[in-house]
Amino acid sequence: MVERCCAFTGHRPKKFPWGYNEADTRCAGLKSSLGKEIDKLVKAGYTDFFSGMAEGADTWAALAVLALKKENPALKLHCILPCKGQADRWSASARELYFSILTQADEVVYVSQEYSEGCMLKRNRYLVDHAACLLAVYNNERRGGTAMTVRYAEKLGRRIIVLDPADSL
Repeated sequence: MVERCCAFTGHRPKKFPWGYNEADTRCAGLKSSLGKEIDKLVKAGYTDFFSGMAEGADTWAALAVLALKKENPALKLHCILPCKGQADRWSASARELYFSILTQADEVVYVSQEYSEGCMLKRNRYLVDHAACLLAVYNNERRGGTAMTVRYAEKLGRRIIVLDPADSL
């Protein structure tokens, strides 16, 4: 099953030059690239997609899968969450989108019931452990959750596709 599965990782909005401004043409370009990459994966036989559902790249990838699922109901979206309160401190609009995606997902998994220091890492490892491919929106920084997830996928020999947000500038 793992061979037809792809996980997503990527930066939160604060790491992008446009921040939370999704109307920025660079953001639209990145979302478009993400959708095209996911479509290529579907055409290559991937059916199951795993999102950690953080703001930014994770959410955009989940939305792209849901859009493709309308034409291809065989696709499955698995939302892998670090803890129950992941979106508690987000803006009202971000929380609304988050819960809307969760209601459309085929599966929602909480790796921890409550927030703890290691729950984000645990979520990221779960994503990589359950997928043959990692699609990363990654700016090549050496620190942070996305960097650690990419390194973990490299260590396990997973296929890694990197979309550099700078390419949408």
